[in-house]
Amino acid sequence: MSHRVAFVWDDALRHYDFGPGHPLAPVRVQLAYRLSRDFGLLDDPNLTMVTPADMPDGLLSSVHTADFVSAVQREAGGSHGLGTDDVPTFADMHEHSERVCAASLAVTQAVYREEADHGVNFAGGLHHSMPDRASGFCVYNDLAVSIKWLLDQGVERVAYVDVDVHHGDGVQQHFWDDPRVLTISIHESPRTLFPGTGWPTEIGGEGAEGTAINVALPPGTADNHWLRAFDAIVPPALHAFRPQFLVSQQGCDSHYADPLAHLSLSLEGQRMSYSALHRLAHTYAGGRWIATGGGGYEWVDVVPLAWTHLLAEALDRPIDPAEATPEAFQGLVRNVLQRDPPLTMGNGRDPWLRNWETGYNPDDPVDSAVLATRRAAFPHLGIDPDPDPMF
Repeated sequence: MSHRVAFVWDDALRHYDFGPGHPLAPVRVQLAYRLSRDFGLLDDPNLTMVTPADMPDGLLSSVHTADFVSAVQREAGGSHGLGTDDVPTFADMHEHSERVCAASLAVTQAVYREEADHGVNFAGGLHHSMPDRASGFCVYNDLAVSIKWLLDQGVERVAYVDVDVHHGDGVQQHFWDDPRVLTISIHESPRTLFPGTGWPTEIGGEGAEGTAINVALPPGTADNHWLRAFDAIVPPALHAFRPQFLVSQQGCDSHYADPLAHLSLSLEGQRMSYSALHRLAHTYAGGRWIATGGGGYEWVDVVPLAWTHLLAEALDRPIDPAEATPEAFQGLVRNVLQRDPPLTMGNGRDPWLRNWETGYNPDDPVDSAVLATRRAAFPHLGIDPDPDPMF
């Protein structure tokens, strides 16, 4: 598979910072950058470092309302979702939030212009931001900005796959009525987790039915069941939709150590999802894959390792989960963060996939969730939702 990667970095991205004590600490992205560097990924001849793009005039205002952008510029707490515990205001909020969008746009443009096959932005993935308000640690929606830019260039079909533990509600809302964009979100059930949306019955607006797909998994879902749900939904939907670009949000808060959610994936399971998305990009989107970060609140033991695996996968240089973390990274964690570092790149698990075609068990809560999604959305894409049950 081709694996030329545009990777965006700018030290100023650390200024997207809600302050001490906030879960979305910039140190998690900085550590992912450092671990990737210590593994030599940033020196790979197939990686091109890029900086945030110049935002085209009118692009941000085509994604977000003028009143909302004005409120962000004024740092106006108490309106448009700003000034809450989730999205406190901070100095130069507009400039630093726009820079995250510009970073995702830079790798998107590189892939569109065929300067790279894949684009990666660890600092992106702000998927909760709505057209008219901030939400869930997200001010501006960099994913919606990049997808909108692609549509503005004449791209006819963009698929968006969100594996964050939280529903990708903002991206879904931005393109709810647009049949050119397929949004797929695999997340913990809204019964037990923010933002309380992402039910299987959410399938898209009038004229775009079937282009919003939501898999709501029960708390405790671990690697094998999660991978089964992914396999039952994502490949057939992409096959039917035939995207020209694949955009993915790679939040790693589905990990069992994440403090804010209740799924139970390991680094090995998350790594398998990265590999699957890479293959799917080549199978259905001509290799054109833009991947961002997202959620993930175990800053040391999960986020840097997960996203280093992501970049390594994009470069076609997969890292064995049993491999030791570099001594330089271990020393940084010990000496600067004053905590024990992760010693290997995995959690010692060995996930495996039992695909959907083997049949389903209607009494299994994960199979039941998957079937609800398939029955709600797949007929609109011309896909038979019901294989023969074998249990």
